[in-house]
Amino acid sequence: MQPFLADAQNAPSYQRGMVVCAYPDAAQAGLAVLKKGGNAVDAAVAVQFALAVTLPQAGNIGGGGFMVYRSAEGKTNTLDFREKAPAAASANMYLDTKGNVIPNKSLYTHQAAGVPGSVDGMVQAHQKYGKLKWSDLVQPAIDLARKGFKITERLANDLNRNQADFSRLNTAGINYFTKDTPWKAGDILIQQDLARTLTLIRDKGRAGFYAGAVALQLITEMKAGNGMISQADLNNYHSVWRKAITGNYKQYRVITMPPPSSGGIALVQLLRSVEPYPLNRWGHNQDSTVQLITEAERRVYADRSKYLGDPDYFKVPVDSLLQPNYITGRMQTFNWNTATPSSSIQPGSFAGYESDQTTHYSIVDAQGNAVSITTTLNGSFGAKIFVKGAGFLLNNEMDDFSAKPGVPNMYGLVGGKANSIQPGKRMLSSMTPTIVEKDGKLFMVVGTPGGSTIITSVFQTILNVIEFNQDAQQAVTSKRFHHQWLPDEVDIENDAFSPEVLSQLQQKGYKIVTKGNIGRVDAIVVTPQGYTGGADPRGDDTKAGW
Repeated sequence: MQPFLADAQNAPSYQRGMVVCAYPDAAQAGLAVLKKGGNAVDAAVAVQFALAVTLPQAGNIGGGGFMVYRSAEGKTNTLDFREKAPAAASANMYLDTKGNVIPNKSLYTHQAAGVPGSVDGMVQAHQKYGKLKWSDLVQPAIDLARKGFKITERLANDLNRNQADFSRLNTAGINYFTKDTPWKAGDILIQQDLARTLTLIRDKGRAGFYAGAVALQLITEMKAGNGMISQADLNNYHSVWRKAITGNYKQYRVITMPPPSSGGIALVQLLRSVEPYPLNRWGHNQDSTVQLITEAERRVYADRSKYLGDPDYFKVPVDSLLQPNYITGRMQTFNWNTATPSSSIQPGSFAGYESDQTTHYSIVDAQGNAVSITTTLNGSFGAKIFVKGAGFLLNNEMDDFSAKPGVPNMYGLVGGKANSIQPGKRMLSSMTPTIVEKDGKLFMVVGTPGGSTIITSVFQTILNVIEFNQDAQQAVTSKRFHHQWLPDEVDIENDAFSPEVLSQLQQKGYKIVTKGNIGRVDAIVVTPQGYTGGADPRGDDTKAGW
């Protein structure tokens, strides 16, 4: 089946495949795989491991993520390789004797780390859909780690900004991210320990990470820092194939991630919330458009706080949350003349019912197979703690659980019982890898990092293409805004709103807060000329096609 062809757009287009991801070297690794005859999943494996080398802030083998897959024939699947709580985890593990959350314990300690899922996820994805040899897909990452690569100005700045933390949290072993003089663009970053770890993964697959030398190094690191991950946790970790969340928006079909991602349900709720309104006529980032989207986001994030968690541990009311009548009813409670206070909005009710640093990549191959993958360490550089001798960073994903009901995590998100800490449970995520069809044919592949802003960034990027007729690059470059119920404020990028729109919203009672960049979206849109890409200028994101 041929991809759907959208209206012609003024952007470079490619007929045989495309990769859009967060670092130039990783994009080239994925493109090389496509040129060798590999499919989208083969390219994804190469990109994932290359990002583990070139994007230490978020690319990883020590974290986890989600994959949404659509074959050229239109068959869909999703892979959950989200991290899990170790067996030794407990509901109150981050609370002191008075029941208060201990600052930073879920962020910058060995106890912040969940059991990693990325390596198992890539192995399972490759076993099910890959064509090329596993070893050939991991080798480019080994070369980048062993020989080194030129760092960008952005990576240099991030490394310099975190020098004190790297030194404080890593007092033994080789610290590849610190040096006596400041990092600068063009410096070569070599990571020999990571190269050895990747070589074991290349040669032994899953066992190269979850058993043997690397597993021993991880367990030794845990014991040295009073961490919780055991060999049994590593043995018991397995990714899970799950049925995609799907929903319609006008003539489009959205294919996205189910729980324990909150992103898919929230995205479909958001799209259905705004569908009855004439966004195209109102215009991009105009006052009515912003108000409608903000009020939809307010209600959806309130629902997220109560109803979303790991479906293996908590019955997520998926059907109820996506019921058209329920969504319509939620949207009938706002007033065009004034902002709805978040204090007056609670999670909805039904009859009978009681990550800022992530990275995303979008890939399409010559046949039209598509993958949308988002992975994370949670905070930038995760817990900032190296596994000595193995060269990779621990994640701090345990912070994505609700340490205590009503207490916000590092992204300001609150939660309750659905996302409480339990042994073996996967923590709730905002990651929203998504594929969009039109008339049964491939139309768009999209996703982003950004912690709690992931959902709203994907949502607005889809609207930019569908409602505001922006091409792929314009859609990811356009200024974004974000509301997440609590705190009750609208976060905006610099110059996102005109002075007139800003004044109108403030007069209605909206608290507007200017923040830095929101999200780093990577997208592919299908046009009559072929695949067109949008690589977010907020990062070192790169599009590569042929």
